[in-house]
This record gives sequence, structure tokens and C-alpha cells, in this order.
Amino acid sequence: MEKIKLGVIGVGHLGQHHAAKYAAMSDVELMGVADVNLARAREVAARHQVRAVDDYRALLPLVDAVSIVVPTRQHFAVAKACLDHGVDVLLEKPMTVTLAEADALVAQAELCNRILQVGHVERFNPAVMAMEQYLSNPVFIEAQRIHGFNPRGADVDVVLDLMIHDLDLILSLVPSPVKSVQAVGIPVVTDTSDIASVRLVFENGCTANLTASRISKTTVRKLRIFQAKSYISLDYGKKEITVIERREGREADGMPKEAARHFCFADTDALETELKAFVWNVRRRGTPKVSGVEGRRALKMALYIVELMKNFVAEHQELLS
Repeated sequence: MEKIKLGVIGVGHLGQHHAAKYAAMSDVELMGVADVNLARAREVAARHQVRAVDDYRALLPLVDAVSIVVPTRQHFAVAKACLDHGVDVLLEKPMTVTLAEADALVAQAELCNRILQVGHVERFNPAVMAMEQYLSNPVFIEAQRIHGFNPRGADVDVVLDLMIHDLDLILSLVPSPVKSVQAVGIPVVTDTSDIASVRLVFENGCTANLTASRISKTTVRKLRIFQAKSYISLDYGKKEITVIERREGREADGMPKEAARHFCFADTDALETELKAFVWNVRRRGTPKVSGVEGRRALKMALYIVELMKNFVAEHQELLS
């Protein structure tokens, strides 16, 4: 089987892992890595004995596809150049800075007949993938994504940094348009919101409450889904799900009978699964699970929430001073 030729553009904290995963795949040839910090590019390249460049455009004639893992503000320019060159693209989230940029990339990928996959890695979390078979019709969803402060993601709002993972997943799970959105968010250590609380109400009645924080002393990454006859609890970090299903009849204390099952997938690497799916899409010309269209959908909701939170801050200066 002919190997897919891959490159990685941006080899900081996350990009280095993209390079390592590709280098370990038997059906992939890692051709090189690019980073504006040439010393960093050479450091990562040396681990895998590949080419290092400080101008990503030098990689484009050599590759079939690339992972783009650069700061968000550079996503559009780099991805468009790659698509224009006929190279398939895995673009890390958030997809772009603006919806206009996202629309342009979606259109360009279609025009060039190229793969555009957006890096919402939680879709490839093994617990999330296992959970899908137990979904019927979610009624209430609760998502918590709480982290300590990390300057690496502080160039964007906490919604675009953290909450967008849960937004993307929830929008994919609920088969209904969003009817209304309420959002509160405040800056604490940056100039943008560092903690946010959001409530989505869908036209079919499903309601989702989302909390995101990057100023906590603890880490919590959980999703809870309530349905008519079942409850699903998912821990992203531990890669575990618990499914509780109602049974006919009641216990002696009057509570409904139920059956609980617990599943753990700690040995499965979500990033590796995501990158293998990208390689498969490149080889088979498949449609990504998170295409540019899905990436744009999550970005649109995230940007709308950011605007709501800006309005909240502007209207409540006395409260926040």
C-alpha cells in the first residue's frame, strides 16, 4: 500500500504530538515539519529524522496532506495556501477567527476537491464514540470543562479555547436547531472571558447547560445526558462512561428499577484515532466526521456566545469593577 505523505505545520506543544503519531503509522511517511521557530522545528524533526523548515510553503510540494497546528489567527492564511496547492488539511480548532474565513475555507476545499477536517479531538474520545450507541433523544445535557490557567490557549476567549469542544459535540448530538441562548462570562486573568456559563435551548425542547473555566485549581471534564429512560455520565479525561437504564417496576423503597453499566477505555488514544481517521479520509476521499461544515457550525455558536458575554460585561460594569 502506497504511503500517504504527511507534514505538520506548527510543532509546539500539540503539533509535536501530531508529528509523533504520524511518524509511528505504517501507512504514512512523515516528510517534514515546519515552524517559524526553526530551532524548534529542527528539534522535533530530529526525533523522526525528517526535514525541518521555517516556511511551511517549502513542505507543500512534498506532501499529500498536512496537520495545521499554528495559532488561531494564522489558521485561515495557512489553510488556504495548503488547499490552493492541492493539499488535504487537518486544521486544529477553533477553525478560524471569523465566520467569513471559515466560509472561505469550506468553499475553497470544495472547489479544490480537498479534504478539510477540523480538529475537534473529543469526537474521537473512545468514551464519546462508545456513548453514541446509547443515545436516543437527549432531554437535558450538562457539560463541565474546568481547567487551571494555561497561557497557551489564552489568545482566545475561554469559549473558543475550551467550551467549543462541548458545543461541537452537543450540536452533533441534538437533532434540532437551537432556539435560544443565554450566556454569562467574565474576564479574570486575561482581557477576554476566562469563565463562562451558557444555556442552550433547542427547538425540540432539549436543554443544555455548559460551564467552562480556565482559572480553576482542579480539572473536570464531564458530560451528563438525561433521556426519557436512561442517564449517561461521561468522563472525558478518564475515558469512562456509565449508562443507567430504567427497567419495569419499582424497588421496595419506591425508586424505579434500573440497570447500570460502566465502561472504561483508558488505553485508547483519541488524538491517534483522529489522525488515523484523517489519513483514512485522505486515502479513501472520505467525508470527515468533523468536516469544515461542522467546524463552522461550532465556531458560529461560539462566536455568538462570545458576543453575548461581551454585552453582559458592558452592561454590568459596576458589578465587575
